[in-house]
This record gives sequence, structure tokens and C-alpha cells, in this order.
Amino acid sequence: MTALETSSDAEVTPPPSISSDRPGGAAGGVLGAAHRALSVGMVSVVLLTAFESTAVGTAMPVAARELNGVSLYAFAFSAYFTTSLFAMVLSGQWADRSGPLRPLAVGIAAFGAGLLLSGTAGTMWLFIVGRALQGLGGGLEIVALYVVVSRAYPERLRPAIMAAFAASWVIPSVVGPLVAGTVTEHLGWRWVFVGIPVLVVAPLALALPAIRRMASGPADPTAPPQPFDRRRIRLALGISLGAGLLQYAGQDLRWLSLVPAVAGAALLAPAVRGLLPRGTYRAARGLPSVVLLRGISAGAFISAESFVPLMLVAERGLSPTMAGLSLAVGGATWALGSYVQARPRLEPYREQMMVLGMIMVAAAIATAPTVLISPAVPVWIVGVAWGVGCFGMGMVIASTSVLLLKLSAPEEVGSNSAALQMSDGLSNVMLLAAGGAAFAALGGGAVGHGSPGAGMDASHPAAFAAVFLPMAAVALVGAWVGTRLRGEEKAG
Repeated sequence: MTALETSSDAEVTPPPSISSDRPGGAAGGVLGAAHRALSVGMVSVVLLTAFESTAVGTAMPVAARELNGVSLYAFAFSAYFTTSLFAMVLSGQWADRSGPLRPLAVGIAAFGAGLLLSGTAGTMWLFIVGRALQGLGGGLEIVALYVVVSRAYPERLRPAIMAAFAASWVIPSVVGPLVAGTVTEHLGWRWVFVGIPVLVVAPLALALPAIRRMASGPADPTAPPQPFDRRRIRLALGISLGAGLLQYAGQDLRWLSLVPAVAGAALLAPAVRGLLPRGTYRAARGLPSVVLLRGISAGAFISAESFVPLMLVAERGLSPTMAGLSLAVGGATWALGSYVQARPRLEPYREQMMVLGMIMVAAAIATAPTVLISPAVPVWIVGVAWGVGCFGMGMVIASTSVLLLKLSAPEEVGSNSAALQMSDGLSNVMLLAAGGAAFAALGGGAVGHGSPGAGMDASHPAAFAAVFLPMAAVALVGAWVGTRLRGEEKAG
């Protein structure tokens, strides 16, 4: 039962840990005296995590080559993803049961330990174990942060702190690869990993005491302690193992790969049904549609974005640097979209903003392949379109987080936050795999083997269209899902 459903039957008194009469709870902003240390600490943690996430891709090829593990390159990414899925479910239960402080502290510690292990690894397999430990920490951390926001901030401040989280990704997305490349070239790839744990000490010193004071303990201190739901833990293991098997099958394109693919799907399907809110895949009104929209928006946009640099380099002859810069403006517009959704005057129109945001995303994705129609079409159109799409994503992603907290009962914030993050991650993997398969089927595997930008006759526009146009259609489905975010329909 969600908070929305509960409020229709009776007036609910918030537990002391989230009561609006906490000092500073009704006055001041996210940087007011009551929330300043907490806000600065959490945003700093997100900033450093974002920098590591954007920088690691730059250092990874050098690390794999030095460790003689290029053949295992993909596993360094999939190891992070599979363990993070399990950790999200664990963190949700842990935070609902005893508060977000412990899962957050353990998550940050595990993330730091994983960085140190990867940064000091002498073999590729040890490096992959470090990445898996990072994923475990990252999954624990992100869900616990959502619970902190739910507990420590009144509803009117939640859009602002979510906007701050989004803004924390702007600078890392622009300068992270450049800094990582410089560090890798002059100091070595290991410093990209071992440098971050030291920097996170100061934010933790700010945030953890504030979390202990404002958001610790169970949601309802008067209720008896609840045991961990062993069934959800088993499902979490199933979803993690199933996703790992599917990723392995996608990386080893042989007939024998059908065996792990089928096994992965068999594990994944029931686990997803059991861990996401009932009614998610039929877009039931309220919370299920919020979770579904998060997956649709993230999956469609990120899957399309993954092919933009390849298209610009292979088909229009841009350098990798220029292709990357064509997307750089998106970081700023994403933050701007997050800022806009946090304006109090626009709160009554949140659902309309999300529908508009998904239409902007669909338009951006559909516009990108127009540069393949003719060499006369300027490539800057892609940068402009992507800026528009990122603005829409900024409104949608932050708003799904805000609505999830609004529609969740206090004792379910952790589990529902885990569902939101799982929807995001799984959709990314599934839609990216589908787009990659369509791309390869229409000749995309030959892209880039000739002379880049040699002419449209030598290109494969159909292969790129097979990625972008279906993803634009998925985004339009998301616009329809955005009309179903309100209501008290029981999920069943």
C-alpha cells in the first residue's frame, strides 16, 4: 500500500523521524541552517561518485591492456551492474528496517574498498572483483540516499535536493573524461581509482552526523523490528544472476550462448515481476507508472545516446573529441531541466512537465539520424537536439524521484526506491541490447571499417535508423505513461 492509498482512508501521523515539525523542517531551503551540512555532504558524495562513473571508462582500456585482460574487458562493466542490482534490493530492505545510515555507510565503504582493490590489482580478475565490490557499494548507496531525502527533507524541498543531485553530474560529465585521461597519461590509470576514496572522507564527515540526527532508525520507531524478507533477497539474487547471464550471452555471440541466455531470462522474468510494484508492466496508475516511466525514459535515451558518437565519427567524419563535444551541452541542459522541475510554482503541473519532457526526448532521438539524410544537413543539429532531449530528461528523471517519495509510505521508501533504480538499470541493458542487435542485423558491424565520412553511399543509415527510430517510439510510449502518474488505482 502506498502513502497515496493510505491517505484516502485516514489521516496519517508521520513518525518522529520524518515529522514536519522537526526544527528547520518547515523553514529555510536545502542550504538553510537545518539542512546545510546534510545537503553539502550528500551532494559532494554524489559528485565524487559521478566523477568516478564518468572517468572510469577513460582509464578502463589502459587498465585492461596493462593487466593483459582485454578479452575480459566487458566483464569489468557487467560485474558492477550485476552486483549493484542485488545491493539495491538489500539496501531498500535494510533502510526500511533500521534506517538509511548503516546501508549508506557500508555502501560508501564498499565502493571505496572496490576502488582501492581495482586500483592496486595485479590481474584482470582481481580488477573485476574490485568492480563488483564497487557495484555492491553503489547499489547500497543510491537507494539509501533516497531514503535520507524522504526522512530528512519536507516534501516541498525534495524537488530542490533532487535537482542538486542531477546538477552534480554536470561537471563530471564534461570534465571527468578529460581529467581521467590526463591522470592516466601522466600518473597512470591506477590513480583514477585510488584517488577518490581519500576525497570522500570530508563529505562523509559532514553528512553522516546529520543523517544520524535527522534520518536514523526505523520509519516507525513504535513498531516491532521486521526481519529481512528472504523471498525478496532470493529474487534479488535471481535478478542479479539472470542479468549477468544475459550480459555474458550478449558478449559471446555463438549458438552455445543461447544456453546462458535462456537461463538468464528464466531467472530474470519472475524476479522482475516479484520486485517491481504490481501493475508496473500494464502502467497501473500511480506508483507502478512512475517506476515504469523511469525505466522507459532512461532506457530509450541512454540507448540512443550510446550510438550518437559512433554515428558522427563513422558517418560524418568527426573526430572522437568533436563527437563528444556535440553532446557536452546536454549536461548543462539536463541540470537546467532538473532546476525547472524544482520551481514551487510548477509543482501543480508536474505530470504535464513529465509528458512534455518525454515528447522532447522522443523528438531529440528522432532528429539525430537526420544528419544521415544528406551531407548538407549540418552536424550541429545533433548537438541542439540532444540539448533539448537532455532538458526533457532533467525534468523527467528528477520528477520520477520526487513522485516516488510522495507516493510511498514511510516504511516502503527503501523498497520502492530500489524498484525505481532497478527499472532504470534493467531497461538500459535490455533496450541497449535490442538496439545493438538491430544495428548489427542491418549492417552496423561494417560501420567504421572504411574511410570515415567518405560519403553517404558508403554509410549504413538504415542501421542507425533501426536504433534511433524505435527508441523514439519507446519515448512516445513514455509520454503516454506520463498521463497515468496520478490516481489511486490499486495495483493488481
